[in-house]
This record gives sequence, C-alpha cells and structure tokens, in this order.
Amino acid sequence: MHWILLRGLTREHAHWGHFPTQLREAFPDQQFHTVDLPGTGIRFRDESPASIAGIRERVTGQVRHIPRPLGLIALSMGAMVAIDWAQHADPGEVQQLVLINTSTGFSPFWRRMRPGAWPKMLRLLARRECFHREGDILRLTSNNDIPLALNKRWYSIQRQRPVSRANAMRQLFAAARYRPRKKRPMSDALLLASEADRIVSWRCSAELARRWCWTLTCHGSAGHDLPLDDPDWCIRQLREWLADQDCLTR
Repeated sequence: MHWILLRGLTREHAHWGHFPTQLREAFPDQQFHTVDLPGTGIRFRDESPASIAGIRERVTGQVRHIPRPLGLIALSMGAMVAIDWAQHADPGEVQQLVLINTSTGFSPFWRRMRPGAWPKMLRLLARRECFHREGDILRLTSNNDIPLALNKRWYSIQRQRPVSRANAMRQLFAAARYRPRKKRPMSDALLLASEADRIVSWRCSAELARRWCWTLTCHGSAGHDLPLDDPDWCIRQLREWLADQDCLTR
C-alpha cells in the first residue's frame, strides 16, 4: 500500500524528521510519501486556501500519480485534511486512516485549542525573529528536551522555505472552521492522542472515537508532535492496529 503523510499548521515534510525513514524500515513492503500542504514546503510560494476542503483539493491534485489504494497518516490540521479526503474519496481510494492529535468541530473550541495555547500561538504568529520562533514552536509542540541541533534544523527549514504570515492565518482560519460530515468515512481508523498535549486536548480524539466507533490509543507524556516525541510508540501502535485489521478481514 502507498501511504501519504500530512503535517499540520505551517509545518512541512521536513518537520517529520526521521519518522518517514523509521516507517519505511518498520514496514519495508509499504511505500511512504510525504506531501506538503499548499503554502508550506515545496509549495511555500502557493497561496493556501482558507478552508480544509480547499486544502484537500490541492493536496489530492498533487498525488494523482500515486497508485491506489492509499493509507493516510496525518498530524493535527493535516488530520483534518485526511478526514475530509476520506469523506470525499472514491470508494476504495482511502483504505487506512491514522490521525494524530487532531480536532474537529465536533468538539468545543476550548478543547480544540487549549486556552493556555491561544496567547502563545498569537505571539508566535507575530514574532519575526526566526530562530527563536522555531525554538518556541518546538517547546510548545514537544514535551521532550529540545537539542540545539533540532532547533537549528527547524530554523534552516523555515529559512529555506518560509511560510508567510498570510498563509499561516489562512491555515489557522481553515482549521478553526472545520467540521466534518456526520457520517463516518470508514468502519475503523486509528486515533493516536497525547494526554499531555498542551495545544489540543486528547478529548477531541476521544470524541471522534466515541462518535464513529474508531480505535483510540493515548500516550501519557508526549506532546502535540507525538511522532517527534515518541516515534517508536507510534509505529508500535500502527503495527498492532494493522495486525488487528488484517485479522478482521480474513
């Protein structure tokens, strides 16, 4: 199967770090593709749509060449795009869905972004000094100690492919307004959530699991960027869930 990896607000393929390589090593018979949202990464010069549907249309247009069926692994706002994709896909196009620390309009706004995160997010959007801004983003999204080398790497990413303030605001507006269709797109999906996430409450994932009878697994200490904080745990949960899916289809 071919898997598409989608990051979140103002982040791009390079912010996955070593995670795609670790996935390829863990699942050598699968193909993994990192795809940028409009306004980020190799698409940083594009104008981001101000809706999740508009972003989804741009993303699906980028991957028409990739053989179907697809699996989607998506983080935060990228997971909103993945849900919208699965709900609008042709039958059989999206067969697996893995959503990490996401939220939707099914949850109240104070869970979709914790009250303590709002002033920090606004300061980040207003801050012009790139190196310290990237460090602040890391300290907000990760609960691990931040090595200087990682801060430098994220600074380099932003310097090479800067996300404009206008695109950041469009993405934030799109995420804030997103509410999926009521009908679930598939019988099961894997929801990974961090109980210690300081941006999005894990209860947003729990609400999706309750509403659509999807599989929810929670990490006790990782931050919002769960694949950064504990990639081995993420891969272990994916492996176990896929094994259960295989057993159910036999």
